[in-house]
Amino acid sequence: MKRMRIGKAFTLLESGPVVFITTSDGKKANLMTISWTMVMDFTPLFAITTGPWNHSYAALKKTRECVIAIPTVDMIDTVVGVGTCSGADTDKFARFGLTPVKGKVVRAPLIRECLANIECKVIDIVRKHNIVVLEGVAAYFDSGRKEQRILHAVGDGTFIVDGRRLDRRKAMRAKLPSGV
Repeated sequence: MKRMRIGKAFTLLESGPVVFITTSDGKKANLMTISWTMVMDFTPLFAITTGPWNHSYAALKKTRECVIAIPTVDMIDTVVGVGTCSGADTDKFARFGLTPVKGKVVRAPLIRECLANIECKVIDIVRKHNIVVLEGVAAYFDSGRKEQRILHAVGDGTFIVDGRRLDRRKAMRAKLPSGV
C-alpha cells in the first residue's frame, strides 16, 4: 500500500449521501447542501454536521426543525449550485427551480423534485463538534420517480453515484429489525 496524506483521509469515509437540509425561520424558507450525515441506528435518528458558518443554521437552531431532502444524480448541478451560494442573499428555491411543499409536521418545506424527504425535529446540538442530532417524524418517498440513484460526495469536488443493488437480506435477516 502507498501512504496517503492524512489531510485527505476524510475522502475515504465521507461518501455518504448528499442531501439538502431545508429550514424556515417563519419568514423565509432556505436550503443548503450537506454531505456530512449519519444514520445513528435502526430508528429514525440521524446526525448532520453544520454550524454558524451556514446561513440556515440560525433557523435550524431557533426552530429546532428541518427537512432532509434526498436529491438524485440528475440533480447534480443543482446540488453543487445550492452548496456554493448563500441563502443570505439568494432565494435558492427560485434560483434553482425547486418546488417547496408544505410538510405535515414541521414548517420547513419538503422539496418536490427530490426522491425522498424526511421531516425532522432537532433533539440535540453538540456544539463542540457542530453535530446536530435529528429525529425523523415523517418520511416520504417518490416511488414513481424514474431516476432513483443518489449521489455521494467524496469531499474533493468529485461524486460517486449509486450502482447496482446487491441483495443479502436473507443472510442478514437475524440482524435486521422487523419490517425493514
